[in-house]
Amino acid sequence: MRARARLVAVAEAGRTRLATVRGEAPLLIRRTGTPGGTAQVHLVGGAAGPLGGDQLTLEIDVGPGASLSVRTVAASVALPGPAGATSRVAVVARVAAGGRLAWLPEPLVAASRCRHTATGRVTLAEGAALVWRDELVCGRYGEAPGDVTVALAVTYGGQLLLRQELSIGPAAPGWDGPAVLDGARATGSLLRVDPAWTAAPPAPATLSPTAAALPLAGPAVLTTATGPDAATVRRHLDSTPPGGDP
Repeated sequence: MRARARLVAVAEAGRTRLATVRGEAPLLIRRTGTPGGTAQVHLVGGAAGPLGGDQLTLEIDVGPGASLSVRTVAASVALPGPAGATSRVAVVARVAAGGRLAWLPEPLVAASRCRHTATGRVTLAEGAALVWRDELVCGRYGEAPGDVTVALAVTYGGQLLLRQELSIGPAAPGWDGPAVLDGARATGSLLRVDPAWTAAPPAPATLSPTAAALPLAGPAVLTTATGPDAATVRRHLDSTPPGGDP
């Protein structure tokens, strides 16, 4: 299955208006209010998956002064396809100066025998703000995970801010060893970019033996965490000191 979706948020009269909301199954978009003037949408899966062979793309544009929050109604489960093909989900986001994007999906679950790649590519103008969360669960209850790669690349003001990639599963030697997940069943990261931190980024913070918040070379803090389950990882990510509630 191939599907594309597109969101465009613009500032208008002190609020954010969704100028474009377009989706194709399984990338269905539902408007879910404007809390505090922020436009909020939820992605609703119009079919199971992603299933092996699926090619799904979501494009997001946030204009100057606009604020957009994108969430999902449930976790997504990467499933194997009948021919062993790789499924791919790509999110491409652009945020203008003074704009803010919060990407806060529920976890991705790597089902047994799946082959899946999830990529995020974010371009931030100088003065833009971002909250970006990725969470991964290694298999459903009682099963070993398939092969999943999660990658994120973010630029700020034309400069590379973050490039990271994590691969788990049988095709990634050592993924469950002490140098990567150390046997943890779940992992996640939370990136916060705030132009107010340009002069003085927050200090590093140890949140638990398996979670830490580290400033980047730019107005940003990256929190990473591992844990026995998704709830533990979410609790660590939500405890990130700077920036308040996502």
